[in-house]
Amino acid sequence: MDKTAIDDIEVERNPMEVHSIRRPISDALGFSDFAMNYFELEPDESFSGGYHTHHDQEEVFYVQSGTAAFDTEEGTVPVEAGEVIRFAPGEFQQGYNDGDEPVVGFAFGAPGAKHDWDQIESMIYCQECDEEVGHGLELTDEGGFRMTCTACERTFTIS
Repeated sequence: MDKTAIDDIEVERNPMEVHSIRRPISDALGFSDFAMNYFELEPDESFSGGYHTHHDQEEVFYVQSGTAAFDTEEGTVPVEAGEVIRFAPGEFQQGYNDGDEPVVGFAFGAPGAKHDWDQIESMIYCQECDEEVGHGLELTDEGGFRMTCTACERTFTIS
């Protein structure tokens, strides 16, 4: 058995600095089968760095307080305190705080306690294709992201 307090878990921020507080519970307790992260989002902060999908993992978000907004393939969906939203592998989404009050919530992913970076795809603008298309994602040794366009294979790094 392992036990910890949320506040005792070190804050790990996204390399793109899209949120102030993310506490990786699964790392702190040594999870192997699913991922669990605690978030506190100030206005205009997000759970992740952009509109993306995990091809090998489903994601579930529970909003403990406040209201989060999720951009989905079906439009923007508000998720209020006490509500849960699930995304199947391959479903694109981005969750964020578009309100004036803080959002506190949890993100869960399964299977696996870690992302398989080569199974994540982000929808971003490609300068070569001149449109928003899917990009593969790799974590660099420096802690940034290497993005590769799935249409033209143009590569660039976000640090």
